[in-house]
Amino acid sequence: MVAPGSLNEFLSAQHSVIRVALTRVRGSSPRNEGTEMFVAPGALWGTIGGGQLEFLAINAARDMLRDGALHQDLDVPLGPEIGQCCGGRVELNLSRMRASDKWAATERAARNEDALPHVYVMGAGHVGRALANQFQHLPVRCILVDTRPEEIALCAADVETRVSAIPEAEIWRAPAGSAFVVLTHDHGLDFLLTTAALERNDAAYVGMIGSATKRAKLRNWAQKHCDGQSIEYLKCPIGASGSRDKRPSVIAAFVAAEVMAELTSETAATALTGANQAPLRGHHHDRKGRSA
Repeated sequence: MVAPGSLNEFLSAQHSVIRVALTRVRGSSPRNEGTEMFVAPGALWGTIGGGQLEFLAINAARDMLRDGALHQDLDVPLGPEIGQCCGGRVELNLSRMRASDKWAATERAARNEDALPHVYVMGAGHVGRALANQFQHLPVRCILVDTRPEEIALCAADVETRVSAIPEAEIWRAPAGSAFVVLTHDHGLDFLLTTAALERNDAAYVGMIGSATKRAKLRNWAQKHCDGQSIEYLKCPIGASGSRDKRPSVIAAFVAAEVMAELTSETAATALTGANQAPLRGHHHDRKGRSA
């Protein structure tokens, strides 16, 4: 059984837990070094990539739980020996967790949560809410922003929501490396928010819903009103996959993939090395649009 909820909830509910960690990766592997999985007698939290490697690790961990063992190291070739065709080789450390280990794991998880890239969905209409539905399942901190509380109230996704009379202020306050998806109910507001995001020069992604014609109009508008602001790095149309399906959920799926490709690229990782990605604290609104 894969346990739902946070790591803290999982570790609090389980008395005996084995931490499985990828300590070394050579060649191709389903996950990177440092990946963790936690195994209890009847539950799991996390994954080291699935397949035979994970099956082997879970069995080894549960053998440890049954036998009372404290530590074990595994060196696993990901080839015909275990029926997995990645072709690389991984080393695993399995250790029984003490109370202090559970606390340290919870702290690591909290730091990782704080370091998640921010994705600002500027507009809570049909596509904006569909995007929030996608991003709630991805390793990002999604913030849905709109001037209209009635639209924000329709969002059922587990994301942060903000009702803002000056939505461009949310863009100004965003941390470096954020992604901005602009799809409001007003073209003029789209232009204002998009140029505000581009002016930052540190966004991982800036996209605006629209067409080639709308992009051309924005270019002219930026030349006249934004001191010649370049739109070279703007994605517009967003999610331009060639699909003819215009349903919000389909558009959102393509846009989410586009954003995640940028956020997880080597370029984005290099640009953010050593950067402080902790979310800025200040006046905002909670998930239901109430002032906090």
